Amino acid sequence: MTTEVMFRRLKWEHGDNIMALFPYEIENHNGDVMSYMHIGQHGSANYNHCIDSTTPATPDEYKDLLKELETIGYNLKIVKRRNYIKLTAIKRLTEDK
Repeated sequence: MTTEVMFRRLKWEHGDNIMALFPYEIENHNGDVMSYMHIGQHGSANYNHCIDSTTPATPDEYKDLLKELETIGYNLKIVKRRNYIKLTAIKRLTEDK
């Protein structure tokens, strides 16, 4: 199974950090999505806040995080944006459970 992922660069006072954002992996009733970073690993994140407060990471910036995710078993498809038609369908499926 392929998992879609976006890589984003966070600007912190102590330097940049790269985040993997899984736009269709809904974590809770608030609509937060799963995220992953080298430190802290999996967590939930507010998708809109992450998009508004970060910038897209370049392949060179995210290559180490991509390798880490593939090492733990992910088969990833890198995307640049979330498809809202697909998101709506996923939300309907999860609400029916």
